[in-house]
Amino acid sequence: MALAVRTLENFVGGTWVAATGDSARTIVSPVTGETLAEAPDASPADVDAAVEAAGRAQPMWAARSAWERAEICHAIADLIAERREDFARELTLEQGKPYASEALADIDETAENFRIAAEDVKRMETAVIPSQDPAKRILTFRKPNGVYAAITPWNFPTLIPVELIAPGIAAGNTIVMKPSEWTPLAMANFMQIMADAGLPDGVVNVIYGAGEVGERLVTHPGVDGIGFVGSHRTAEKIVRAAGLKRSLIEASGNGPVVVCEDADLARAAQGAVFGGFFCAGQVCCATERVLVHERVHDAFLDEVVKVAAEWPLGDPFEAETKVGPMNNEPTAAKMDAHLEDAVGKGAEVVLGGSRAGGHPTQLYYEPTVVVGVGLDTLINREETFGPIVPLIRVGSDEEALAAANDSHLGLQAAVYTSSLSRAFRYLDNLRVGNVVVNDSTDYWEAHEPFGGAAGTQTGWGRIGGRYTMLDMTDLKTVVLDVGGGLE
Repeated sequence: MALAVRTLENFVGGTWVAATGDSARTIVSPVTGETLAEAPDASPADVDAAVEAAGRAQPMWAARSAWERAEICHAIADLIAERREDFARELTLEQGKPYASEALADIDETAENFRIAAEDVKRMETAVIPSQDPAKRILTFRKPNGVYAAITPWNFPTLIPVELIAPGIAAGNTIVMKPSEWTPLAMANFMQIMADAGLPDGVVNVIYGAGEVGERLVTHPGVDGIGFVGSHRTAEKIVRAAGLKRSLIEASGNGPVVVCEDADLARAAQGAVFGGFFCAGQVCCATERVLVHERVHDAFLDEVVKVAAEWPLGDPFEAETKVGPMNNEPTAAKMDAHLEDAVGKGAEVVLGGSRAGGHPTQLYYEPTVVVGVGLDTLINREETFGPIVPLIRVGSDEEALAAANDSHLGLQAAVYTSSLSRAFRYLDNLRVGNVVVNDSTDYWEAHEPFGGAAGTQTGWGRIGGRYTMLDMTDLKTVVLDVGGGLE
């Protein structure tokens, strides 16, 4: 039985309204190949309406107490939990990630982000600063920045938007959300949950479209701040267009995994494979390249091949599946190109290496292990964003550090070593925003600060708990003259 094809509507000022743009995008499931929805692009008038609705709502929303905003965040979390199975099934159908092992966890963490924001906002203390004048009191307050444009990617289409929405609205901002053009259904479903949970009209608004719609939103005079998660190329365009608006930017990663000669190789292999194959490798902190000391290279490779066998590719609704299809053709084509480039420069495919036949779409990509990857390859230089574990030989810690840092994408790295002093040498010298020792580059906790290193093209600010809230508010300083001392 064919699925009913939905026509998505914008959500503006608390109401679903038809988009008035001239074009629409067909949303096709990477799992089944079926058409799921038509997503009309927002017109300039649609963008205006969404921003105006957010602007009207923001002063009233910010005037509510932190406890009132927290109560709404908890109500949203409760309703997400209540609808988690249906929410996760539609996420899998649209995005492609395995239902049991990934989609349900995404939905659970989506709810948890609201709970974290609800409690963090109640404890957003600020300083009282001593004054040189005995008659003065210097107080500080955190104030919301206003109306945010939020633009997010397709790999975690509920979780990443919430990393901006939950702390953003908890702190008193309002938001116009433009989800990825590849996965708009997840945001439509999520917006309905927020509305049903009692979110006031205009606090979060949703419009659809690709880059042109995003540019209109970012440059709109009614938008005060930008929250963006996605590729570094798009991030650069957004920053140039946004000018002096407040911005929180988390862009691409090219996560190096360093396997030192004293590493626990079995543990390192588990972490590298998890980082390479989780979400079909479509994670900003995925295992993009593994820098392995030459003395343990072959033994580590044996462990990787052994662990990779535990990651079967298949229908993401089957319980045993751990790798589902990639989400879209441009990303799969990039995987093709990166592998072709590496093999042409002397690399060898040990496992996988191509798209798998016998599936409903051409987006099912074999989990891949490659050795002999050179520093001059696209795999080493760029973000592959597919199910791949590429091994690069290094002869020393100095060589590993040089290779790891020779990248414009400094997001998250992992180091495997049994030496505390060696671990700290990497911690101090890796040019990334986050370092994980003896676990995967994909290691994550919802409340920890996550973001790129200065001097790289991975943006600024931090995603995660109260750290996002700090980026989405400004510090206001007030000086009070309280008069003279005791009479």
